[in-house]
Amino acid sequence: MGSETRSRIEELCQEQGMKMTGQRRVIARVLSNATDHPDVEELHRRAIGEDPNISIATVYRTVRLFEEAGILERLDFGDGRARYEEASGDHHDHLIDINSGRVIEFHNAAIEALQEKIAAEHGFRLVGHKLELYGVPMDVDAGVDTNTGMDNSPGEDADGD
Repeated sequence: MGSETRSRIEELCQEQGMKMTGQRRVIARVLSNATDHPDVEELHRRAIGEDPNISIATVYRTVRLFEEAGILERLDFGDGRARYEEASGDHHDHLIDINSGRVIEFHNAAIEALQEKIAAEHGFRLVGHKLELYGVPMDVDAGVDTNTGMDNSPGEDADGD
C-alpha cells in the first residue's frame, strides 16, 4: 500500500490510541502531504488515487473523527466549503484570493503585536485568534487590480498632488 514511514497525522492518531485502518492511513497521508487546504471532495479525489475503494462517506467520517480528536482544524473561507489543515501549535493567518480560492499562509509580528495591544486596551489578555484576509491579486508592475481593472498604484491623486 505504500511506504512504511508514517505521516505526522498517522503518528498523532496513534498517540491518541485511535484505530488506524488502511483507509484511514491513506486519508491521513493525503492530509499530511497536502500543501493547500483541501475540502472533503478534494481529499476523496486524492485518496482514491491510492485506494480506489475509499468512499466519500469514509472520507467525511474520517475527517470528522480527526477534527473531533483535535488533529485537524476545520477552516471556513466563506466559499461554502469546509477546508482542512493539520492542527498545530505553529500559529499563522490566512490571505484568501477571492477569485481563485488560493490560500496563502503568513505570520506577521506587527499584526500579532497590534492584536495583543487592542485586547489589552479593552481589558483582555488575548488567548487566541483567527485572522483571514480576503483580496484579489494586483498586477504588481502596473498597480492594477486584476479583478476590477482599476488603477491602485501609489501616486498622484485627482488634484495632481
